[in-house]
Amino acid sequence: METVTTVDMLRARIQFWRRGNQRIAFVPTMGNLHAGHLRLVTRARELAERVVVSVFVNPLQFGPKEDLASYPRTLEADRKALENLGVDLVFVPEVEEMYPRGLAPATRVQVPELGERLCGAFRPGHFTGVTTVVAKLFNMVQPDTALFGRKDYQQLAILRRMVADLDWPIDIEAVDTVREPDGLAMSSRNQYLDAEERRLAPQLFQTLQQLAARIRNGERDFTTLGVSAMEGLRSAGFEPEYVEVVDADSLEPPLEGRPLVVLAAARLGRTRLIDNLLV
Repeated sequence: METVTTVDMLRARIQFWRRGNQRIAFVPTMGNLHAGHLRLVTRARELAERVVVSVFVNPLQFGPKEDLASYPRTLEADRKALENLGVDLVFVPEVEEMYPRGLAPATRVQVPELGERLCGAFRPGHFTGVTTVVAKLFNMVQPDTALFGRKDYQQLAILRRMVADLDWPIDIEAVDTVREPDGLAMSSRNQYLDAEERRLAPQLFQTLQQLAARIRNGERDFTTLGVSAMEGLRSAGFEPEYVEVVDADSLEPPLEGRPLVVLAAARLGRTRLIDNLLV
């Protein structure tokens, strides 16, 4: 497994593989890898002859009061895990390599509307940071397929829209959320939870399961269902930001006969948790 730190080194290896007509799968990450990330890599290995993983904590997607400085960085452990899974190349750029003219003047890639509601309403600019860095990485790696987890459901929808709107010949492969035995969706930020918060955290997914069951039983007042779920989370010790039932493809208000997804975000202490469930 190679580790490269510059775009020139990355492109040289990509061009070599392309000359051999090899298919390339790409998994972008911010490191601190857990079983959810590794599931993406395992699936990537099934889809292509070559697998590229990036490890880059992207400052453009962090707000001024968010955890950029304290975000966990575990590069050596990450590299060992990726090597064990047969990854061909790990791209580990510095901030200056990704944004050579600095963050403020950097060109942005934005998906309007879809990126401005749900999590986007509570983290202004976050999804613009995500789409910008992923667009840059797609241009650098030029993969045939890129893999993302369904845990970040809104992000997945936004990236699919970006790829479609910009006519990139990249397949976006969604991989199911990997969960702890008690149902908590795996996330690098789970380690911020103290013992009591960790005990409470699975109730977020349980709330989504209960809401989904009510929908399957015929309830259709989605606004009331969301308000009720938020009240339940609040009484359990969460600070809910939203619980919404939306169209599973467009994230717009539900239409009769269309598949649905229940999306939620809530805080426990200093930890922001997100989760979702298809109905």
